[in-house]
Amino acid sequence: MSKIKDVIKIRARPNLNEPNMIAAWPGISNVAMIVATYIARKLEVKELADVRAPYFFDPIGIMVRNSIVEEPQFPQSRFYYWKNHAGNDLILFMGEAQPNTKSYDLANCIVDAAEHFKVRRIYTCAAAITRIHHTEDPKVWGVGTNPDVVKELARHSHVNGGNLQIAGMNGILLGVAKERHMEGACLLGEVPNYATRLHNPIAALSVGTALSKILNIKIDFRELMLSAMEVREHMKQIAAEAMGEYIDYFTEPIWERNEDDSEDSDE
Repeated sequence: MSKIKDVIKIRARPNLNEPNMIAAWPGISNVAMIVATYIARKLEVKELADVRAPYFFDPIGIMVRNSIVEEPQFPQSRFYYWKNHAGNDLILFMGEAQPNTKSYDLANCIVDAAEHFKVRRIYTCAAAITRIHHTEDPKVWGVGTNPDVVKELARHSHVNGGNLQIAGMNGILLGVAKERHMEGACLLGEVPNYATRLHNPIAALSVGTALSKILNIKIDFRELMLSAMEVREHMKQIAAEAMGEYIDYFTEPIWERNEDDSEDSDE
């Protein structure tokens, strides 16, 4: 208990019913954060606790406004909760940034909080970089901390993750959960290998829909669906422009030939 009080500031003490936890940090294509922020907004979650950032982050500088130095600013790492009157409650953790050197310590802090709030299972999200084309609907891969979790994900028709690496906190947290005998799972949405730098609500939509079914939580995904359609159209335009540049580079359009060339060719 003292450890929790040292590194986590608890803001509310709701009576939670065997909550599941979703934890998310920025990552490839920002899949995890798109999912988490959308769920938080749609469920109208409430603040639960804050991680005391100075334990895990070092400020890289300070802001000065009108020649006055401001206090150091740290990335926000906050827990939220939502009461589910039809089943298990939900705790949502979102971190604005990943620590440079204390990832393992922060992961243990999150698991400490999960134990404190009696979380039954931790879920994270990530991107699975594949050769999928942006016009295809991305599949969701599933990995778990034990065979039973993997079997449950398979029953929801998620692709067996097999052998892979999950970079950053979205993966490290599950490793620590495994180490401390807590169930965990990661859902990975397929992302085209040529579009990893773009925010990808298409993959996030697939992951968010999968999570809502597993957790038995009704969420309206229509807004995220519209964002996915817009990004898919944007990717289509980028692909068309790239193809146009390719054609221009390797061909000589007939209208760019000079008149002398045309006369010679006629003879």
